[in-house]
Amino acid sequence: MSRDKRRTGQQQQTPTDTDILVEMDHGAMKKISSVFSTLQEKLHKTKRSSSDPGVYASPAAAPPAGRERSHMGQLFFEYLLVREVMGRLQREEEEKCMKAAHLFCFPEGINWAPLTEYRSETFSFVLTEVDGSRRNGYCRRLLPDGRGARVPEAYCIISRVACFGLFSKIFDEVEKRRQISKAMIYPFMQSLREAPLPAPGNTVTISSFIPDAGTEIISLTRPVESWLEHVDFRSLFRCLNHEEVLMVFAAVVMERRIIFISEELSTLSQVLHAVTALLYPFVWQHTFISIVPTVLIDVCAAPTPYLLGVQKNMLDLLTDDSDLMIVDLSPGAETKFITRLKEELLSCLSARKHDASTEELNSLVSEAFLSIFIKTVGHFSHHVKKSGNTRLFHKKSFLKAVEHKSHLNFVKLFIQTQMFDLFIQEEETQPNPNAFFHRKVSEYNERKKKEKMKAGWVRGVVV
Repeated sequence: MSRDKRRTGQQQQTPTDTDILVEMDHGAMKKISSVFSTLQEKLHKTKRSSSDPGVYASPAAAPPAGRERSHMGQLFFEYLLVREVMGRLQREEEEKCMKAAHLFCFPEGINWAPLTEYRSETFSFVLTEVDGSRRNGYCRRLLPDGRGARVPEAYCIISRVACFGLFSKIFDEVEKRRQISKAMIYPFMQSLREAPLPAPGNTVTISSFIPDAGTEIISLTRPVESWLEHVDFRSLFRCLNHEEVLMVFAAVVMERRIIFISEELSTLSQVLHAVTALLYPFVWQHTFISIVPTVLIDVCAAPTPYLLGVQKNMLDLLTDDSDLMIVDLSPGAETKFITRLKEELLSCLSARKHDASTEELNSLVSEAFLSIFIKTVGHFSHHVKKSGNTRLFHKKSFLKAVEHKSHLNFVKLFIQTQMFDLFIQEEETQPNPNAFFHRKVSEYNERKKKEKMKAGWVRGVVV
């Protein structure tokens, strides 16, 4: 693996192997410390084989002085990692981060036989640091042009920005240049790093020269809704039908232990990120690993809630399948989970057009699942009352005010989850932390009010 490091000019904390490889809340870390101690030992015992590429660093040129490099202080990316057949030793202080990225780029292991055919794929993962901050890893694996058997390469970008679609397009440009010459990649990536990161909904253009094609202008646009930047619901609905998506949604809301299995890394990463996006405005608070490397398969034995992506050929390695929901993302796979609020969601999802654009699909799906939280717990703000200098949530009055009694059992279970507890803590301590959700609740209440007035007017006319 060779690596072209992109410096931010800021001092970075060096995370431990466990902190980088496993994204989880501190409470869960305490409960399964023995599991991850074992995993850490495995990592330190893992040795490079003769076929394992080394890693070397090439410092990037500094951006022009005084130039605006980012939006709100952000860069497009921090590192570009390239896995090759040959390499050199990496710097000791960066070894842990690079080892983590290395494992996620090739979670199956490093002993690959040369191939003559390999379909390129793009996937993502998350690296969590000691302080809880996250960096996103985006990887494109491909087989470079050539004759005879060759070893696949992995191009990996580490970035603070969570936007799968944006980096997927960047990788398209990387792969196009790699098929000409590896030397064509680095000028393009340097131009990208020096460009300002656009705000959500805005576009940045990059000029890049390609021999025999001249200078190309590449436009990169961020979606308007920043919380949907990392999501493409197409993958979710390619793998699961409406009923199965609802089963998964109910299991996630109840903070179950869920494992998704697939042969393709791209499917795992895209589906897991899509599933967590269904929770908006709530955030999954437990272990989340979109792609579990073989060396970390023991994480599946953790007793706390998690969302894990496991390659299908590793399914036999699962030693504890009690109280697990295993979702096979292969075509025709069956899942078994019963949920409430099903019919209404099915009606919304049935309006999905198969030829809809990504933006149309994202809007329809997110609105459908958001409506569940609006109708069941959207009245919470009326029960956050000021008491002296603090604001407190009154659970009893909130439960009594649930509009539809058929939703009550769901709400009673849901308010016991950690994600709801954190959501309420934010509402108690911060000024309007979930403004978008509040706006959607207000719009829903306004529609209900108008419908009641209209119904009352019609009844008056009929009488």
